[in-house]
Amino acid sequence: MNGLEIYIHIPFCVKKCDYCDFLSAPADLETKEKYVEALINEIKLSKNKMSEYVVDTVFIGGGTPSLLEENQISKIMSVLRDNCNMSENPEITIECNPGTITESKLWEYKKSGINRISFGLQSANDEELKSIGRIHNYAGFLESYNLARKCGFDNINVDLMSALPGQTLKSYEETLNKVVRLEPEHISAYSLIVEENTLMYDRVKKAQIKGINILPDEESERKMYYLTNNILRSNGYRKYEISNYSKPGKECKHNIGYWQRKEYLGFGIGAASLYKENRYNNISDINKYIEVLTNNIKENSINNVGNSSEVENQVNILNSIVKNLQQLTERDRMEEFMFLGLRMMEGVSMEKFERYFGKPYMEVYGKVQKRMEDKRFLINDNGYVKLTEFGIDLSNYVMSEFLF
Repeated sequence: MNGLEIYIHIPFCVKKCDYCDFLSAPADLETKEKYVEALINEIKLSKNKMSEYVVDTVFIGGGTPSLLEENQISKIMSVLRDNCNMSENPEITIECNPGTITESKLWEYKKSGINRISFGLQSANDEELKSIGRIHNYAGFLESYNLARKCGFDNINVDLMSALPGQTLKSYEETLNKVVRLEPEHISAYSLIVEENTLMYDRVKKAQIKGINILPDEESERKMYYLTNNILRSNGYRKYEISNYSKPGKECKHNIGYWQRKEYLGFGIGAASLYKENRYNNISDINKYIEVLTNNIKENSINNVGNSSEVENQVNILNSIVKNLQQLTERDRMEEFMFLGLRMMEGVSMEKFERYFGKPYMEVYGKVQKRMEDKRFLINDNGYVKLTEFGIDLSNYVMSEFLF
């Protein structure tokens, strides 16, 4: 059986962070309960879609999944296991925000099979955390982190952000040093991207009108990037992707699957899927999602998922929550193969490209390869196409060159 990844979206949060453009919002208990019921029904209805695969990784993201009650997470995991072929040793991650987890939740996560925790710290500086609208402080993160260790979690990721309002090279260095002393197995380090329709975007624009730049300049941002590389590498972390570092053997298998174009199914509102060379998203309207997957389905449609008379009904229900369906052409797949694969430090295998598409890599991308090598953005390392350090600095440009 081929491998399959599962993403489960929990769209709730205490309050939306100033920089966040993800599909998330505060919600009351009743809405959460109805959403979990609908989510569970979507998983059950997808049993046939998952039947020919082995699930290798599960990622519960958001939003803030740790806002759900522990029994709700346990129920979701139990239903998923009952309706798919779970591998013997899957990687199962849940995102947690400091201040939203308890010891009892962590023990329940472990009991349900979750074996990886991802903490959204972003900064160890309390003023910087306030500047981006985070609900926690560094002390709260430490308490949550230590609780996770106490409960036996030995695979923890910490998310960090650079180029924050008011952040200096010195304060960012202090954050990096504080985090590496904790020795998490994995660190994701991103530079702040100010997206439209966020509170941060409005703040930045208003400041610019007054002639003030509240964000670090481009030179400082690049220095923060190099500082990340230097400090993490000197503390035993290996950079395996543009923004991700891990201790040996602790790479995030789920995200590697995305970059290697592994098939995945997304459950919940707005969740994306790559299934049988089709990309699509679920609808973003939570009320419609709940209505379709609870009020509009018969009980036998859920419980008799193997009954052939119900298959068409199941497909129709699932199709009714899908939007943006794209059937990928060979060109689409080639482009994705390159611009996703180049994010990995190991690069893109020319041999794998030819095996996958039936065409030699140099026949398809030879001119681009030479042009990028001449500019010192790419190298051919024994049949692997890799970004140089210079190329990583301009990675968006380099990757765009592989679009037809």
